[in-house]
Amino acid sequence: MDTVGTREELLALYGPVPVRAAGKVHPALDAHDRAFVAASPFLLLATSSPGGLLDVSPRGDAPGFVSVTDDGRLVLPDRPGNNRVDSLLNVLADPRASLLMLVPGVTHSLRVNGTAVVTTDPDVLALGEVKGRLPRTALVLTPVEVMYQCGRALVRSHLWDPPAPVDLPSLDVVLADQVPDLTLEQSLAFGAEKDPLW
Repeated sequence: MDTVGTREELLALYGPVPVRAAGKVHPALDAHDRAFVAASPFLLLATSSPGGLLDVSPRGDAPGFVSVTDDGRLVLPDRPGNNRVDSLLNVLADPRASLLMLVPGVTHSLRVNGTAVVTTDPDVLALGEVKGRLPRTALVLTPVEVMYQCGRALVRSHLWDPPAPVDLPSLDVVLADQVPDLTLEQSLAFGAEKDPLW
């Protein structure tokens, strides 16, 4: 397999970066970014593990579940899940983090790169309150780079088109096959548990 080994070799394969793409990176959230964050019900959170592997984790809730503080930091409440807390453990070891935020039907996405901390500060947790319940922790991300990703990937993938039937087994079946000592009945029972927030 032929591989690319140098920066110069890679850049030679592509043309110049258009002004629009080269100049789109900015250091802080502006009014457009804040509106996008308020409309987004879903994001992907990227962190780095102590061993050096990268981790990408989906996060979702009602639009506006991510708050923006007055000083421009993003607050991502940690909702109940499987208690692995991989992303939070990663941030404790390496504070670098990145968010890719999506809004259904909108083809561009918002990327925020920065540094994060895990907090239990009551005032911060209050921003993530749902039905009288507070998250156990929240991730607070300080932006360093903010930019919009163009919509080509979402357009090409037809992500927002009506879904076509896909013949894949349920997650309960997959995990019963993959996890040692987990029966299908146990997997189905766990998958049927209702999210305690809803």
